[in-house]
Amino acid sequence: MRRQKSLVSFALPMLMALLSALILTGFSGGAARANVSTTTSLNTAFTQASQESGVPVSILKALCYMEGRLSNHGGHPSLDGGYGCMHLIQNERGDTLTQAAKALHVDPQQLKSDIATNIRGGAAVLHDEAIQLSPSHTLPGNLGDWYGTLVAYSHATTHSTALMYADALFKIVQNGFSAPNETGEVVTLAPESVKVNKATAMNVKAATTIPSGCQVDANVDYPGAVDCILDPNAYDCTPPPAVYPYCTYESANRPTDLSVNYVVIHDTETSLQGALNVFQSHTSGVSINYIVDTDGTVYELLHDKDFAYHVGNYWYNQHSVGIEHIGYDSTGFLWYNAAQYLASAKLTAYLVNKYNIPLDHDHIVSHGTVPSPGLSTNHVDPGPYWLWTYYLNLVQQQSGAPFTAKSKDTHIITLKPSTDKKPLGKNGTETPANFNFFYLYTGPSTQSARIPQLGDPTDVTDETNNVETNISYYYLAKVKDPAGTGDTLYEIWYGESDQAHSTPSSLVQSAHLAWLAVPPGAAVEGQGTAMTLNDPSGTVPIYGKPQTGATVIATAPSNAVFVSGYTYVEDGTTNLWYEINYNHRQAWVPASAITPVQSIKTGK
Repeated sequence: MRRQKSLVSFALPMLMALLSALILTGFSGGAARANVSTTTSLNTAFTQASQESGVPVSILKALCYMEGRLSNHGGHPSLDGGYGCMHLIQNERGDTLTQAAKALHVDPQQLKSDIATNIRGGAAVLHDEAIQLSPSHTLPGNLGDWYGTLVAYSHATTHSTALMYADALFKIVQNGFSAPNETGEVVTLAPESVKVNKATAMNVKAATTIPSGCQVDANVDYPGAVDCILDPNAYDCTPPPAVYPYCTYESANRPTDLSVNYVVIHDTETSLQGALNVFQSHTSGVSINYIVDTDGTVYELLHDKDFAYHVGNYWYNQHSVGIEHIGYDSTGFLWYNAAQYLASAKLTAYLVNKYNIPLDHDHIVSHGTVPSPGLSTNHVDPGPYWLWTYYLNLVQQQSGAPFTAKSKDTHIITLKPSTDKKPLGKNGTETPANFNFFYLYTGPSTQSARIPQLGDPTDVTDETNNVETNISYYYLAKVKDPAGTGDTLYEIWYGESDQAHSTPSSLVQSAHLAWLAVPPGAAVEGQGTAMTLNDPSGTVPIYGKPQTGATVIATAPSNAVFVSGYTYVEDGTTNLWYEINYNHRQAWVPASAITPVQSIKTGK
């Protein structure tokens, strides 16, 4: 669902129309657009891009704020294949990234990596969309007349979603904003009264046609949700002849036929409109039950009884309800906010009560804590800025359900730092200090090397050498950091991706002893159930789902100790499986490989 690459060619008719428009207006693309410095401030970039393209500054600021919260997100594409704060797309509906690169005579990579160039690129595309839309091949005469251009710029799947896109942007223009970007530079858009000319969108066609859009009615499970429920005739994989990926979910009758054990928390890596574009495409191969926008609006796309393709692990799909949140994992502090948390917590509380889901992070999980079912990587959302302590407390308050009772074991730690308990910014917003991934080292000091990491060392969302909050681990020893940081280092068993760097390489993970660095006051000790792993061969196989015949995704030596959050009886059998907190993710071992460590039951 996230960060997937699509290979899309630019439509020749659109290109010819664009070239014709440029010739008619005498706007010569790169020659007129190549003079903006990529080292300028963000505010200067907006001004220069406006002067260069003729697109109003307020439109450019509002678009960059709506799509990217003034961030280029490290050059990573959104769920919808869009890049940068102007969301220049490369997907089945269009290729405005290539369009902008050709207009500016720059490499597409520069549009991805440099926010000033990205703003110029978005302005160039808006200019060209406006020229194409205008019967006289001229730019709109006033701010409200840019409405149709923004509808076209959305490249939305449905006309209603395209209109929602333009409406959302003009709402930002009318309300204004003042917000910092990633470097701390504040961008301000003063509120501006504008009469929107919706007639300018009459001739804008949606990118594709699908059976239905969204509406407000009573055909939803969660009261108050906007009905965006997919038409089963176009999306349901259950009845023949539907064949994946030309369908996106499976109808079911949960919990009668399949138990619902989890709520899975995601982020979209795109705007609301981008997310709807993907989930309303019957060829996307992915689906979700709910989307929660940054303003707290909840959109329902699948009934609770049906299961979505949303976590990359079919067994977890069958037994979970998925909730997407508008935002980006690498810069979640710019997105996640009190309104979104509260709306999501109310939704999760409803699901907890409906399906008797235990109230803990073992069952209200991250996409990033769900294991891959085989030898592949899985996604990492909602990332290091999702505040699990804060969120679970909100769910408890809204549901009235008790937290899950835990056993007592003095050698178990659970991370609940102060940075995880509430947003640290103003008005319920987060700051970069809300970062809540904690790293492991090869020795009992933060001066030791970190354990092997699978991906880019600069990627803050990489989960292969760290843990997140509210997940418990068994420790064998602890020491004060001799490097003088004030941290305590706990020695734990952790599944490392060390074989990925071997020759030949492998994604099979191996459990080793490593040292988890924990800031002062961040660890709660004593709650959880510890399990010793055993196998006659000396090596215990680890699985990505509780299912006989599943792929072995990892190993651990006999006598390694992990915390188990719960057990599960395999579907259609009497086989008992134990979940273990293997590394950043859950994993599974059969009961035959488990010996419980003595513990005392207590409440949370």
